[in-house]
Order: sequence, then C-alpha cells, then structure tokens
Amino acid sequence: MRIVIGQGSCGIAAGAEKVRKALLNTGIDPALISITGCIGMCYLEPIVDIYDDSDNLTRLVKVSEADAEAIKSYVENGDSAAIEKLIVSDEDSEFLNKQTRIALRNCGIINPEKIEAYIEKGGYTALKSCLTEKTPEDVIEIIKTSGLAGRGGAGFPTWFKWNAARQSAGDDKYLICNADEGDPGAFMDRAVIESDPHNLIEGMLIGAYAIGAKHAVVYVRAEYPLAIKRLTNAIKQAKEQGIIGENIFGTDFSCDFMIKAGAGAFVCGEETALIESLEGHRGMPRLKPPFPAQSGFWRKPSNINNVETFANVAWIVNNGGEAFAAMGTEGSKGTKVFAVTGKVKRSGLVEIPMGKTLRDVIFDIGGGMKTDKPFKAVQMGGPSGGCIPASLIDTVIDYKALGATGAIMGSGGMVVMDESTCMVGMAKFFLDFTAKESCGKCIHCRIGTKRMLEMLDRITKGEGKEGDIELLEELCYSIKDGALCGLGQTAPNPVLTTIKYFRDEYEAHINEKKCPAGECSDLIEYSIDADACRGCTLCARNCPVEAISGSVKQPHVINTDKCIKCGKCYSVCKFGAVKKA
Repeated sequence: MRIVIGQGSCGIAAGAEKVRKALLNTGIDPALISITGCIGMCYLEPIVDIYDDSDNLTRLVKVSEADAEAIKSYVENGDSAAIEKLIVSDEDSEFLNKQTRIALRNCGIINPEKIEAYIEKGGYTALKSCLTEKTPEDVIEIIKTSGLAGRGGAGFPTWFKWNAARQSAGDDKYLICNADEGDPGAFMDRAVIESDPHNLIEGMLIGAYAIGAKHAVVYVRAEYPLAIKRLTNAIKQAKEQGIIGENIFGTDFSCDFMIKAGAGAFVCGEETALIESLEGHRGMPRLKPPFPAQSGFWRKPSNINNVETFANVAWIVNNGGEAFAAMGTEGSKGTKVFAVTGKVKRSGLVEIPMGKTLRDVIFDIGGGMKTDKPFKAVQMGGPSGGCIPASLIDTVIDYKALGATGAIMGSGGMVVMDESTCMVGMAKFFLDFTAKESCGKCIHCRIGTKRMLEMLDRITKGEGKEGDIELLEELCYSIKDGALCGLGQTAPNPVLTTIKYFRDEYEAHINEKKCPAGECSDLIEYSIDADACRGCTLCARNCPVEAISGSVKQPHVINTDKCIKCGKCYSVCKFGAVKKA
C-alpha cells in the first residue's frame, strides 16, 4: 500500500502539506507516505492517491485534514465506506482520460524529488542512446522528423534553431531554457519543473549535445520557489550520478548546468531580452540580426527553447520522430499543453493532440461553464493573444487555424469567459498588463500602449466618444508595425479581436453609456424594486458604505450618491429585488 499526496504549488496552496502532516499524526507508517507533483486536476486539490499492493489506484479529491482518520481506516482496515465521499467521480476522471500526455506524462505520477523515480520510468535512456549511438546530426534529424515546434509561443521549428546553433562557428556554446512564463493564468512550465524536473534536464542535455553546447542554463522566474528548489535538487542528484558534468555516460560529451532566477519581466519572453537579463542587464530586446544562434549569451552561439519544448524531447527520441508526427495536423505536430482557467468547471492542465477543437477542451474536458451561463469567448495566448468568440468554438487547435481568428497559440494560456464578462474590460485588463510590462525601449510600444489604455479606460467609464473605435484600430496597427519585439507587436491583439467580434459592446459603452455585461462599475446603477423587496435587511447589513436604508419588513432604498457600486447588495439579495441597470 502506498499513499501519494499531490504537492505541486496548487496542491500545497489548497492544503496538501497540512493533509500530509495530519496523516503522519494518525500513526500511519511514514514509509507508506510520499509526494508527487501536480497531475493537472487543480480544481480538485488537495489530491491523495492510494495504491494497493497490485498498484491499483484509488484517487481521493478535495481532501482535508479532517479526513486523515478515514484514510487511515481505509489503508489499515479496508474500510471503503470511510472514504466513499472523497473518491473522484467518473465524470471528473474523464478530465484525464480524454487527454494524451507526453510533456506531462510523469506529472502527478512520480516523486519529483527522487531521481530513482524518474529512472524507473525510463528516464535518461534517451540521453544515453543519443550519446552512445547517435551523432548530433542524427538527433537533429529525429527532431526534424517529429515536427516539434517551439512551445513558447512562436511555434518556430525546433530542429531549425538547433541546426543553426550547431552550424555556428565556435566551441563555446550555450543551451538556454526559458522558464520565465509571464502570461497571466499560465502555469504549464511551472508544473513541469515542480513535477518532473529530470525530464527537463534530460531534454536539455539532448539539445546541448545536438548543438554542441557545454553549458546549459535555466532562466526561471523567482516567483517559482518550489520549482527552483526541486530543479536545484534534481541537478544535484544528476551530478552525483554522473549525468551532468564531465564525460557523461563515459563519452566525450560534457555539460554543466546553471539556474538563473529572473525578476519576472514579461518582456523576457523575447529571447534576446532574456539573454540581456541573464548577462545582468535590464531585460530589453536586441536588434536582430544577429540572431542568438550566431551571437547570444556572452555573444556566443546560443539556443533558447521553453520548458514544454524540452519536455517532449526525451519521449520523441525514445519513441521516434514519426510517432510524435503521427499526432496533430499537417502543420502542427504532436500535443500541446494548456492551462485552462476562468469560468470553466474543471480548471487545470490539459494536454491534447493538435487538431482537437476548442469545444473539445472547454466542454468535453473542461466540463463547460461553472456558472451555467452561456459561453461567450476564450482568450488564447495570454496578453499577446486574442479573444475567440462562441461562434468559433469549433476552431481547430493548431497554429494556422488559431492565427486565422486573430488569436495565437502562445505558450498555452486559455482563459474561458461567460456572458458576465465585459469584452471591453477584458481588453483593458490585458492591455494594462502589457503597457506596464513594456521595457520602454521603443516608442510605439512604450507610448502607444499607454495611449490605447487611456482610451479603453475612458470607454469603460462612460467617457468614450465617436471615433474612438477607429482611432483604437489605427493605433493597434501602428504599434504592430513599429514595435521592436514580440511584446509590442502582439500587445494590440486583445483589442483588435474584441473590436472584431464584439464591436457592439464597444458601441454600447460609447453611444449608450451602458455595459451590456453589467461589469463596468461606472456604467452600472443599482436600485431596489419596492414590490419585490421583503425588507429582510440583508442588503443593508452587507453594504460596506451604509448606502441602503429601510425598516424590517419594509421596502428598502439605495442612496445612489453614497453607493460605490460594489454589487454586494445584488449578490446577497435572495428575492431578486435588487436591480442592476
């Protein structure tokens, strides 16, 4: 019998460490209890997996400290009734059953703090076969056959970047992993490092061998302390076993590893800005050419891929490039990991073959809207992406099809929205992020995003005027054409797509001074229907500024001069008496 507790950041935040300590306090043999990373079912954390002697799994979800004795009763006495209410439902089990996992294949399965657990799953066999049986050119050819594209957002062919760095002159080369992951709502890379750090190390070592690099660097955001801790531990273990360092597996290949904790600047998603930060400078993009493959870190030939890209490499080597290429579409091969968040019932990490549709992810795997309000849109690709409306829910997930909608694949953020979401407000939210994250190097991005944000702010406050929409569009295209790097070039996407698909909402804000979604507080007015009000006083008792008056069992009234439009009265009223207009 084994008890495995999910301890990714999401699990720990939900109370998984408290559950572990509670189980130890029951007197259960500590040798039976171990940890794992995030399996992706973030909405069900904390998760406790119990394996019997035949390795059959019983999964318990939303476990609390109070459930420790019940779990002990099941483990020691076989009392299944004690844990019946905790067992994952068949419906929730479909969340994982409908996925195809390659990059996430070990996440939530193995102990991320023990190299032995990774080796038992076939870890480092791909690296060994590359070093002892294949030339660097053979490895690049395997990656070329697989069709693996960079999973950081741009979707550039991985083999091409590797080959460019391979062919660059010089013996001192660097392989760099971008683990900065700056998109709001995205946590794919963090989960991989926390849950399967050796998979990242193996993929990077294979990449280093392919390009001829002696140095591997992981640039990870400092806000990921658990990821840094587990990756540091994994590097130490790999060094102890001779997998990192000199003459790996008795060959001529040597490679060292370094972790750089970055300050979390979104612009460092652009590879030359990341290199500047690595060198100790402010993260600002360089002019290209030269490209990093010719002149990168310390002006040496360098290659940069993100975590998810490297997480596929060992599997591809072990199973063949053809096996990876067999999944997906003609122009987008393999699987893709998405962080599904927002108004969806089952939020978490989803890995599916390219070629599935947005409907497959949001409704089939994600379970649809958790509010039971109609689906309205999904923001793909984070602040650099765009909003895809409900009318395009059957859009195929690949680089070309998503690009045709005005959105992008991005690193894999997927924010789901229902009818209560204001699309003008959503565009403002993402533009506020990119305006603040602009490095300021080029005028189009530094000033242009600021001017656009000011306009959106006016519109959401009811101060929009005729011609604002057209001016917004003009600014968007000017910024896209004039910005130096991908941050500025893609920053207008949320605005352009919301105007394209939800222009009527912009017009309502400007012409009618109304927010159709009822989300922009400056355009909302609350009132109480005297006929529906029962005088229960619940609204008055919950008003933070005492703007509601009235006697018990008598109709209440809102003082609109004092009302701060927080919506508390609207949410607590049980009789539908509070109206929002």
